[in-house]
Amino acid sequence: MIRIPLLLFMLAGASACNTDARPAGPAPEVVVETIGDTTVVRTLSGSVWGAEATLVPEVTIGRLDGPDEYLFGNIYALTVDDDGRVYVLDGQAQHIRVFDSEGTYLDTVTRRGQGPGELRNAMSVAVLPDGRIIAHDVGDMFVKVVGPATADREHWPFPVGAFVIPVKPLGIDRNGRILVASAGSSSGDIIEYVRVMRPDGELLDSLSPPGIGFEPPSVEVRLPFTMNGRTTASRAVPLTARHYWTVHPNGHFVTGISSDYRVDLQTGDGVLRIERSWEPVPVSEAERGYHTEVVTAGMRRTQPDWSWNGPPVPETKRPFRGLVAGRDGRIWVQLWTEARPVVNEDHDPDDARSQPVSWKSPVRYDAFEPDGTYLGALAAPNGFLASPAVPIFDGEHVWAVSQDELEVQRVARYRIVVGAG
Repeated sequence: MIRIPLLLFMLAGASACNTDARPAGPAPEVVVETIGDTTVVRTLSGSVWGAEATLVPEVTIGRLDGPDEYLFGNIYALTVDDDGRVYVLDGQAQHIRVFDSEGTYLDTVTRRGQGPGELRNAMSVAVLPDGRIIAHDVGDMFVKVVGPATADREHWPFPVGAFVIPVKPLGIDRNGRILVASAGSSSGDIIEYVRVMRPDGELLDSLSPPGIGFEPPSVEVRLPFTMNGRTTASRAVPLTARHYWTVHPNGHFVTGISSDYRVDLQTGDGVLRIERSWEPVPVSEAERGYHTEVVTAGMRRTQPDWSWNGPPVPETKRPFRGLVAGRDGRIWVQLWTEARPVVNEDHDPDDARSQPVSWKSPVRYDAFEPDGTYLGALAAPNGFLASPAVPIFDGEHVWAVSQDELEVQRVARYRIVVGAG
């Protein structure tokens, strides 16, 4: 085990952060260890920013009424190119609309359908370095090149037995390779992997993220029929540890199992492991009861006499609930936060699936440089959506979907500001 001097690491971390208005605060207390091919960067306290960061909106795209080009139904995905143009996939209309960096509408490159330049049920959008726009279409099982020119339109089929993972965005690494989150069946189990493709659609490799075999604490239900040779199915216990992964711009995986604050970035010749001290977020008895009732109601739709047969909903939350890799290589760890009850105004007492309240948590991230330097925490504003459209982080800016109290969706470009709250 090799220890790197703390002072040198702290100075390197401070010079790596270029966020404006960094207030004075406790300097990060960091331990760096090398264990085999793994470099562990463990932040014990403090941060480079020295204060919480917030988001200030600079540009907003979308309206309650007006021209159709600015009206969104349900935004599934968005992406941004090197010139700041924004590409928005509206899942309801299956349109990919293009806006300039100031939010002015430029073009619509797709429509609903099954022909060239048309989408049936696309879930994600990306832009290749040469400007071609691609989408993965779950409905047709293709990765489709949909523009911008008519001559660009083509499609690349998925292998037999494979399918797209809808919640994972398409990725483009720094070498222009296309990274498509996929899955297939092996001995009755669903195996997740990434298909690595050249910009011309040629398949180069299929890679599984480390830790993919992790099984979260779960409960089981008896099936009324045999499915893939099984008579039971499982469901993860809410708020327990999960395996999270995404793809970094370096073409490798960012992974983590949320039983502890530990995130791994594969680097090609080793692993950078990011660790951080954390305080568990408590789960109230009312919130635990809510999650228990939701799972029980769902299981009893399959097995009417079902009763809880696994670990209980925990009294504290795990450290994180998602991972995002920024365009600039920074790693954003979405944290679990304390939830509050929200009255369901559409509650139907006669519907077992309807609950009188739901529980919502503020969106919050920890930010790390690609070398493991902890920058600090970012608190997102009300209405900021972390899914299904994964936010785009790049330097001092964030592009994300927001939703107001009328459930009108917009795309916003935010600037990260430290210490303004």
